[in-house]
Amino acid sequence: MKKMTLALLAAVLGAGVNAQVVTTTLNTEDAKTTISKHIYGHFAEHLGRCIYDGFWVDENMDVKKQGRIRLDVVEALKKIKIPNLRWPGGCFADEYHWRDGIGKPADRPKMVNTNWGGVSEDNSFGTHEFLELCGLLNTEPYVAGNVGSGTVEEMAKWVEYLNSPAQSTMTELRKQNGREQPWKVTYWGVGNESWGCGGNMTPEYYADLYKRYATYARNYPGAPMKKIASGANSDDYRWTEVLMKNVPRNQMWGMTLHYYTLPTGNWNGSKGSATVFNEQEYFKTMKNCLHMEELVQKHSAIMDKYDKEKRVALVVDEWGIWTDVEPGTNPGFLYQQNSLRDALIAGTTLNIFNNHADRVKMANLAQTVNVLQSIVLTKGKEMLLTPTYHVFDLFMGHMDAKLIPMSFTTPDYTSGNEKIPAVNASASLDSNGKMHITLVNIDAGKDITLNVSLKGKSYKKVNGRILTSKSFTDINTFDNKNKVVPAAFSGATIGKGSLNIKLPKLSVVSITLE
Repeated sequence: MKKMTLALLAAVLGAGVNAQVVTTTLNTEDAKTTISKHIYGHFAEHLGRCIYDGFWVDENMDVKKQGRIRLDVVEALKKIKIPNLRWPGGCFADEYHWRDGIGKPADRPKMVNTNWGGVSEDNSFGTHEFLELCGLLNTEPYVAGNVGSGTVEEMAKWVEYLNSPAQSTMTELRKQNGREQPWKVTYWGVGNESWGCGGNMTPEYYADLYKRYATYARNYPGAPMKKIASGANSDDYRWTEVLMKNVPRNQMWGMTLHYYTLPTGNWNGSKGSATVFNEQEYFKTMKNCLHMEELVQKHSAIMDKYDKEKRVALVVDEWGIWTDVEPGTNPGFLYQQNSLRDALIAGTTLNIFNNHADRVKMANLAQTVNVLQSIVLTKGKEMLLTPTYHVFDLFMGHMDAKLIPMSFTTPDYTSGNEKIPAVNASASLDSNGKMHITLVNIDAGKDITLNVSLKGKSYKKVNGRILTSKSFTDINTFDNKNKVVPAAFSGATIGKGSLNIKLPKLSVVSITLE
């Protein structure tokens, strides 16, 4: 048997395949660590149809919009209270020069997006448009600066343009372009994937370069910056070690980690289909998804060596499933469908982040619209919400709530000689005293019962919702937009100091106690 720990959720796999009852305890008096709402962030890169024909549509398209910002997409994201939106990349960030995207749209220079499809962009969506979008979404902007092909001066002046209230050439330019007051943008990425598409740097070189950029990216009145270093690719633990050792804590609010779930685990060949896969392929995908737990643990342990107070955030600002593109679509646009499997990946990953809330303070699903593990897909005037969107809806109660540690023994989900934990979960206590529990059963064949002992605060009422479907390949399409949607969950019953949950196979369940 195998031991699998989801942070404070210590899942010890010793119960055997026939043990389908899980016993655990939740004590509200143990709720100490805040689950930052910024764990539930999103990512919008200039890639495929995410910005252009996603958020930003043709002015003649017959949909409700403000300027060219598509408002049905905005309203969908507002409903799940997205806390931040990362832009303009991604790999695109390190070839993006912000001054090309300001001023009169007709006067903006065109560019070639060399990273994603070699398409031409007219820069009609730039700084002002992005920040208008964030205003409509009521979300915080997370801006990624250009380190790979940019300069220290270029990023410093972008910060000044956005954040300074003083009189200067940059602020006068901002005012000429229609914005009197600074936006006061807090979250700033200093480069992206500097080990790869952001410059193919060594960690030693990047650490020194980061310090230069961070020095000249100034704090302006009322706009203290949270500067985020370009961190490791997956299990490159040496990158984390070098940055933590060489960058002063006062220059770095956070450090990124990027990890994608590939069904085949293969970057160089087929990554696997988004819609056509059997149970063996499903199992392997979920096993690869669960690798996030090990990554977060090990990177956090390195960070703990240099930062015992946990002042530096681990920012997982690119995560999600990456499959082959949909047949017949541009391979550089990364358009893929979104299945129940992807919802189970999202729920599992968010539970991992919640349980590591002492170190993981921010995360961004890749990506928001029409790219990779999207929460929204569009086709002309039509729009649909993916199964992954509904997971973020189910998990909203955790935002800025206090983590309630939990540990339990979970049955194995087996495939051949391989085993992975069938159940993962996280729990929290919100400011109104409600308890929120999110659970995922990834087993494709077995329902599982949880018996929960409740301690601390007393509860009398239970409500629940469930996201499930007949098959892990089920998707929402433009012909059937509601195949995989949440429903009321009646499988939870509450007694005096106890909670019983019957967790169906292939399900994401959200429980609220009052």
